[in-house]
Amino acid sequence: MTWNYVIYHNPVLDWLVGTGLALIFFLFILLAKRIIHRKFAAFTAKTITTWDDLVAELIGRLQPLFFLALAVTLGSTRIFLPKDVKLILDQSVFIIALIQVADLSTHAVSFWVDLFRKKKLESNAGAVTTLTSVGFVLRMMIWIMLILIALDNLGVNITTLIAGLGISGIAVALAMQNILGDLFASFSIVLDKPFVIGDFIIIDDCMGTVEHIGLKSTRIRSLSGEQLIFSNADLLKSRIRNYKRMFERRVVFSLGVVYQTSYDKIAQIPEMIQQAVDKNAQARFDRAHFKAFGDYALLFEVVYWIQNPDYNIYMDIQQAINLDIFKQFHEAEIEFAYPTQTLMMQLQNDSGRLPWAESPS
Repeated sequence: MTWNYVIYHNPVLDWLVGTGLALIFFLFILLAKRIIHRKFAAFTAKTITTWDDLVAELIGRLQPLFFLALAVTLGSTRIFLPKDVKLILDQSVFIIALIQVADLSTHAVSFWVDLFRKKKLESNAGAVTTLTSVGFVLRMMIWIMLILIALDNLGVNITTLIAGLGISGIAVALAMQNILGDLFASFSIVLDKPFVIGDFIIIDDCMGTVEHIGLKSTRIRSLSGEQLIFSNADLLKSRIRNYKRMFERRVVFSLGVVYQTSYDKIAQIPEMIQQAVDKNAQARFDRAHFKAFGDYALLFEVVYWIQNPDYNIYMDIQQAINLDIFKQFHEAEIEFAYPTQTLMMQLQNDSGRLPWAESPS
């Protein structure tokens, strides 16, 4: 075999030169990528900026397949290829390059969203929720745009395709109306913000802290530790109570004392309760009234406000108030009521006279 022997329109020497050039370029660019990524990563570890972290990650996400496509393109310049083969090669390299661009672009969007999440989660959870959905839309638009570019490069009539997708989209929307309902519900949550990540909410008999708002569902961490997952559409149909946005907590409780309590002591009870509430700096007394005559107790209703929505603080204050009321009642010899019944019994004989009043026969 001589160097001028022709294989598929090209001498053997041209094939060897083209293959060697592609192989050398491929190995060189792989080695260069590894060295540059390692050096850049070491550099970013010493800085406080974030753009260099993104550049380092993007360099690390450059795929060997992309480098191979570039190497094949470079090597193909040394040989002659038929028009059809050249077209297929160019289209393949173009699609691989588009996939690489899409991967880098979507990763840049995800990096930006994650960075914003870390910085703003505590101060602006609503913006984090909005940006998460916006990031998804941006990534989806990037892929759609690049797919359309790839199809156009392959000779597909994009105008006809879009028109056909519009018609078939109606059928798909009808078949996927539940999924689309959750999707639009997620955007409604993002835009209207009935709750955001970090809010403590109650839905029917379930309660917990919002951990994640997705396109299909919302995840909530309950007080007992398990994760509750709600469909977004069902969630918006429920009655939601958002305790994170509560500025003050209104507390109402009742207590009862026995009927044997004297009038003077009953008149002092509202003042005692007010003193117990006023001893707490974060509590604001509203009222305490002798509410009603209960079945077994004289009932008092107490209302006060806590100037902090935190549940643990509420329980601490309520405990302090209860202990103070208990102490004052003990010192004043006022008894708390508990469920009791008094049965009045009367014995009668056949004549209707009491047995002890009956005269002897």
